[in-house]
Amino acid sequence: MTVNDTRDERWSRFEHHAMQRALELAALGAATTQPNPRVGCVIARGDTIIGEGWHQRSGEPHAEVLALRAAGEAARGATAFVTLEPCNHHGRTPPCSEALIAAGIAKVIFACGDPDPRVDGSGAARLCAAGIEVETGLLSEQGEELNLGFFKRMRTGRPWVRLKLAASLDGRTALASGESRWITSPQAREDVHRFRAESAAILSTSATVIADDPELTARPVDPVNDDGKIRHPWRVILDRHLRIPSVARVFATQGEIVRLTSASALASATIPNINTDTNRRIEAIASAPDGRLSLEAVLAWMGGAGLNEVWTEAGPTLAGALLTVHLVDELVLYLAPRVLGSDARPLAHLAGPMRLAESPEWRICDLRQTGTDSRIMLRPNR
Repeated sequence: MTVNDTRDERWSRFEHHAMQRALELAALGAATTQPNPRVGCVIARGDTIIGEGWHQRSGEPHAEVLALRAAGEAARGATAFVTLEPCNHHGRTPPCSEALIAAGIAKVIFACGDPDPRVDGSGAARLCAAGIEVETGLLSEQGEELNLGFFKRMRTGRPWVRLKLAASLDGRTALASGESRWITSPQAREDVHRFRAESAAILSTSATVIADDPELTARPVDPVNDDGKIRHPWRVILDRHLRIPSVARVFATQGEIVRLTSASALASATIPNINTDTNRRIEAIASAPDGRLSLEAVLAWMGGAGLNEVWTEAGPTLAGALLTVHLVDELVLYLAPRVLGSDARPLAHLAGPMRLAESPEWRICDLRQTGTDSRIMLRPNR
C-alpha cells in the first residue's frame, strides 16, 4: 500500500477549499457525536462540490454515507474529501470504506489518520486495495484540533481536560464570604454554556454542588436528541464521602450523572443520600496516598467510559490538584474588569515553586473579548 502524505503547499486552491468545507461540516456535530469523532465529508467532481455530509449522532450514518447519498450516481469517479480516515469496521453502522468503494469513488483525500485501533490505517489500506487513490495530510492540524479529545483518548486512555476559571483582575474567584454571582458578564456565562454543550462531561465536586447547588447543564444551547429530550453532557462529580443530598438540583435534570467515590464509602451499609435512579450511578475509584480520590484514576475511568472532552468547573481545591499533577490540557480563563482584594478567594490552591524557573509555563492559544470580560485560552508548554 502506498499513501501519499503530501505537504499542504502542494494542494490546489480548490482542494484546500473542499477540505476546509468538510471541516466546517464536521464542526456542526460538535455537541452531538459523542463518543464518536466529529467528521465531515465533501464529494467533488473536478472543482465542483456535488455532495456534502457530516456525522450528526452516534449510531446514525457517518459523514461519507450522507455525502454519497447527496451526490448520487455522480459520485462514481469523483473525489471524496474527509476530515478523518474512513472507518473499516462494523459497529452500529457499516464501514465507510465499503460505502466509498461501492459508490465508485476514484480518489479519497483525508485530513488525518484515525487512531482508533479498529481503524488506524486499515481504512486507507482497504481503499488502496480496491484501486482507489488515497492521499492524506491536507489540513491535518485542523483535523486533529477538531477532535482533540478523541485523539487523546485513543492514544492515552484519558480525555482532553479543560479547566474553566473565572476571576477578577487580581485573580480572585469570590469574596471571602463566598459571594461570586456574578463576577463575569452574561456573554461570558453564555460562552461557558457553549463549552459545556460541546463537552462529553462536566467534572465537578461535592463541595461545589453543596455550596452552589448548580444544575451543571448546558442551557440555553442544549442539543436535542431524536426523542426530543435535551442531551446534557454527563455530570461526573467527585463525592468521596457520598455527602451530596438527594434533593440537590443536579438530580432534577435529565442525563447521566455519576458520582465517583472511595471503595470504603461505597462498601458502607449506612451511606445516606444515595439516589438509586439508574442514571445516577455511583462508582468506586482508587484513592491517592493522601486519601483523596486519585485524579489519574478518575480520568482513566472517564476515558474508559468513552468520554472525549471534559469541562471542569469546581473550586480552588480541585483546580489546584489538577494543575499540581499536570492533568490540565487546556485552561479557559475568564477575566472580569474588577478587583476583589487580597481577602477574596484565589483561583487555585497551589504550593508555590521555590524558584521562578520552576514555575510551569503556559502559552496563550486564543485571546478574545467576551462581553466585558477577556477570555484567555492557554495550553501547557510541555
